[in-house]
Parts: sequence; C-alpha cells; structure tokens
Amino acid sequence: MTMDDAKQDDRELSVQCAIDAPPGKVWEIMTTRLAEWWCPRPWMVEIVEMDWRAGGRSAMIMRGPDGEEMPQEGIFLEVSPGRRFVTTDAVTHDMHPQGPFMIGIWEVAPQGEGTLYRASARHWTDDARRTHAEMGFAEGWAACARQLKQLVETGAVSDAGA
Repeated sequence: MTMDDAKQDDRELSVQCAIDAPPGKVWEIMTTRLAEWWCPRPWMVEIVEMDWRAGGRSAMIMRGPDGEEMPQEGIFLEVSPGRRFVTTDAVTHDMHPQGPFMIGIWEVAPQGEGTLYRASARHWTDDARRTHAEMGFAEGWAACARQLKQLVETGAVSDAGA
C-alpha cells in the first residue's frame, strides 16, 4: 500500500495497491462484499443502504470493538460500473445539507494482468484534510485496501487483520 503523494492536490489523501485479479472481479467483490473489507479490523460495518446510482443513498454504521458507533450518511455522485464510484457526505439522500467532510473516490483500473486499486478522499478545506490525516487516514485506508486485496485474492479476510 502506498500513499499516492505525487498525484495529490493539497486537499486530497489517497492510497493505492496492486491486486492480483482482473478489474471485473475486483469491482464485483468491492461492491457486493463491502461489509467484509470496508473498515480496518477489528472494526466492522453494518450496511444500512447502498443505492448504487448517482444520487442514490450511501448509508452505513461503522462499529468499533468497544461499542463505538460512527454513522456515515451520504450519496453517490457517480457510479461507473467496473471502473469507479464516488460518494460525498455533504448531503443526505433526500438532499438535506449536512456538515461536509469529504468526497470519496474508489477506482479500479487494469494493471498488467491484475488491477490497480485506488481510494481517495478530497476535502473542502486544508483543516478537514489535516484532521482526516491525523485521524489515521493512511493507516486506516491502507488497512482497508489490504483487506480488499486479501478478500479478492483468497476469498476471505483474516480475523487478525490484513
């Protein structure tokens, strides 16, 4: 997993990794088995609703090992099957504004005989980017990328984390 500093603007954080599988397989697992890789272990995620279309609801609850809960509510801005999806938490699915934190972009692309996976978070302000980095963006999103890689390549994510 690498932080992709070379392509970032000042308000973007991103991670990427190579996955030993074709993009179609990565996309299918990435979107249909989201609950298995989305949170860095030992955290888990409960999918409330994922309406995979532009304007569709993206809602989940991340749950920590000590009972912590972090609800996430937003919408899909773009869904390009087999390639990328983009979400934001700036508005709810019924278009009520809420405190925006980021735009999230998850992408897959062919790389040799495998796939390049990239996940990015774009922030409205320098402070929001800094806060996200200090919250452990690099470690957390890289752990999720490793979990996705493990899920695609082996069929499961180990309980010990990926």
